[in-house]
Amino acid sequence: MELRSDRMKTGPAKAPHRSLLKADGLTDEEIARPLIAVVNSANEIIPGHLNLRNVADAVKAGVRMAGGTPLEFSTIGICDGIAMNHAGMRYSLASREVIADSVELVVQAHAFDAMVLIPNCDKVVPGMLMAAARLDIPAIVVSGGPMLAGRFQGRDVDLDTVFTAVGKVRAGEMSEVELCELENAACPTCGSCAGLFTANSMNCLTEAIGMGLPGNGTIPAVYSDRIRLAKYAGMKIMELLANGITARQVMTPAAVRNAMSLDMAFGGSSNTVLHLTAIAHEAGSDITLDDWAAVSAATPNLVRVSPASEYHMQDLHAAGGVPAIMAELAKRDLIDLDAMTVTGASMGDTLAASKGADGAVIRGIEEPYYPEGGLRVLKGSLAPRGAVVKQSAVTAEMRKHTGPARVFDSEEDAVEAILGGRIVAGDVVVIRYEGPKGGPGMREMLTPTSAISGLGLANSVALITDGRFSGATKGPCVGHVSPEAAEGGPIALVEEGDPIALDIDAGTVELHVTEERLAMRRRAWSAPAPKITTGYLARYAAQVSSADRGAVV
Repeated sequence: MELRSDRMKTGPAKAPHRSLLKADGLTDEEIARPLIAVVNSANEIIPGHLNLRNVADAVKAGVRMAGGTPLEFSTIGICDGIAMNHAGMRYSLASREVIADSVELVVQAHAFDAMVLIPNCDKVVPGMLMAAARLDIPAIVVSGGPMLAGRFQGRDVDLDTVFTAVGKVRAGEMSEVELCELENAACPTCGSCAGLFTANSMNCLTEAIGMGLPGNGTIPAVYSDRIRLAKYAGMKIMELLANGITARQVMTPAAVRNAMSLDMAFGGSSNTVLHLTAIAHEAGSDITLDDWAAVSAATPNLVRVSPASEYHMQDLHAAGGVPAIMAELAKRDLIDLDAMTVTGASMGDTLAASKGADGAVIRGIEEPYYPEGGLRVLKGSLAPRGAVVKQSAVTAEMRKHTGPARVFDSEEDAVEAILGGRIVAGDVVVIRYEGPKGGPGMREMLTPTSAISGLGLANSVALITDGRFSGATKGPCVGHVSPEAAEGGPIALVEEGDPIALDIDAGTVELHVTEERLAMRRRAWSAPAPKITTGYLARYAAQVSSADRGAVV
């Protein structure tokens, strides 16, 4: 078998290269074998990364058992929870491109034959999948897995519980002593936060798009099954290499559609729309918000995990995980069973062993929570190119809402107003200049949404932004408004008190201001000065696309 790595290690001219590899401690026998990149994003900041050293060691053991030589390198990662609600969040989405670029640079420079990608948490998973599609070599993903839920006052809790509790303390419904007790209990193990937030959503979608082995999205980080999964991934990459199966042969348009269908069925984070759109772009299978809308209309919502219910990822795993959800969808021909997966077999073969829905955590296809997908694309005069709402986390009484705009040009100003008691029932909070360009970096708005919820306003106040939301967000929260304010989109023209109408069932978000008045405002509008003028974010802001195109660079 001809190897990519032969170009840098074979023949007399490559004696210097072999000398450097021997300086790494490699033997001639190890150098002669296929060289497998083990891309480990581990750091000591992100709770979801604390077990990745053990996962990487297991992957390398699997590669060696199957006759390869694993060589590990690292890439960056940012914890969205720690970066939340301050300037650090501007760097989170932007890190996705750095992750993809860094993997590309190291793999190409060293002519690796194949790679095993070890991510966890929000931007690392999509960044690595983007790199896999871009490089189109044999690749497999094995994540670090989800955190177990904590226990507080007799119920399961997670990070979102803590964010919401901040508002409860402000409202006088919880003491600071109780908040401290919750803080100590909510995140009890390593792993990606325990609900169906962005990290766990993306790890599940990795299975659906065919790039992860069954269990990748749901086996808890602290289970020994996670280590065995990593060993199998190390062995499986050698099979993919031997059979010439590359990432783009797996991440086909049909596989992307499978992932979109799963996303709608489990009602994951709205960030998945950004990330899967960007991954599809790298794979040459471009999708639009109209495609998302079509999949949502056809796909019933079968699963509700925190923040949409009291269930957590360990419950979803015990109920059968991703294969059980997809097996239900397949009953209505919503899954392409011929799609290739990194198991080396088709998706149909992968799902054949699944028992299907348990009827509780995962509902049957004929008894869904809702006949449409968990995410809904909205369009209208406020968002001509589209916006996204996690409709599975919106109560029935807030699916249609009209109220006066309360306008803020930054997240910080909005949070100050919310916690200061200046937002009242019926309001529509508008947070703008937080998009990919305007933020820059399209910050997540978990703090304002959690504050609204904690203050008891989730069933009477809507929030609309050109920024984005954490997967932990619940309530009538509309994000990804495109065009964004920094591009002169209609959201930039909203004034205090303007009536805004949200109708999730109709798929609309409308600004009730006459065209003549908007034209006057548009003539008076000018783009604000960039918030960041140096460094990476300045370059990012100059090059990034809009949210409806996946915020790709």
